[in-house]
Amino acid sequence: MVKNRKLLFLVTILFSAIIIGFITKSFADEKPKVVVVFKDLNSEYWEILKAGTEKGFKDFGVDGKIMAPLEGTIKEQVAILETVLNEKPDVLVVSPIVPAEIIPTLEKFVNADIPVMLLDTDDPWPQKTAYIGTDNFDLGKKAGELLASQLQPGDHAALIGGDMSSPVSGDRLRGAKKSLEAAGIQIVAQMTELNGSTQNRNAMEKILKDHPTVEGVIASNDTTALDALKVIKEHGRKIPVTGADGITEMLELIVEGTIPGSVAQNPYDMGYLSVGAAVNVSKGEKVEKNIDSGVDILIKENAEERREFLNKILK
Repeated sequence: MVKNRKLLFLVTILFSAIIIGFITKSFADEKPKVVVVFKDLNSEYWEILKAGTEKGFKDFGVDGKIMAPLEGTIKEQVAILETVLNEKPDVLVVSPIVPAEIIPTLEKFVNADIPVMLLDTDDPWPQKTAYIGTDNFDLGKKAGELLASQLQPGDHAALIGGDMSSPVSGDRLRGAKKSLEAAGIQIVAQMTELNGSTQNRNAMEKILKDHPTVEGVIASNDTTALDALKVIKEHGRKIPVTGADGITEMLELIVEGTIPGSVAQNPYDMGYLSVGAAVNVSKGEKVEKNIDSGVDILIKENAEERREFLNKILK
């Protein structure tokens, strides 16, 4: 009798363990599988975005994975996407290096009933589920307004940055131009299609040589802004330069008073919001077509707090 009770007890324990294991596996299987493909992971901006995305994976209970090309090339990104397609995720979130070159591959995901969300870089592609990121024209307008507040009507300014056909740098510089001209600031130089530190520095050298009256500069990203500031310092000038990303080096310059301020998109929030939206999409819920991660105005009063936050998440 005692032996039978022991046997029954052991069978009950074993059965319970099997049931618990089955339930645990079922819950694990229910986790939405979300793959996020960045342009690269070789800059602080993308590291911040990665931190926000990983926080989203944790908070929303996602089976998530982040991938990025090692060299940041279109060919690499296409190869990554082809691999991801075979994995059949519930949702793909991707920041296309050049949308026109990447969309033919993204069409394959749509044909396989895998929703595609664009991150950081938008495109009018009608089959995207949503865009999560910055309104870059609005960012440019705010940058122009901030710089104009530091100048006087009639002062001269310059614009420097990347490809004007880009939905990122082009929209930012167009927005900045609109605000500066509305404030009566004359844009005497516009150097674009820049690619890399050497071209950025050469552009700023040329601007200072050809237009020594320039009193302010707007750059389409922080890397370009920092290159411009180095050249300005070498020439013994002190000219306000606004960037776009709010990375720690720009924040340090604001805190120490080298520049009065800048504007910044919110890559951490961008990553976090993209995961939340992907989870909703995986459940069959509708999401906004454009999810704006916002733009912040950075000045000495709030730059230190932001720098502390970034230093914490980038450890």
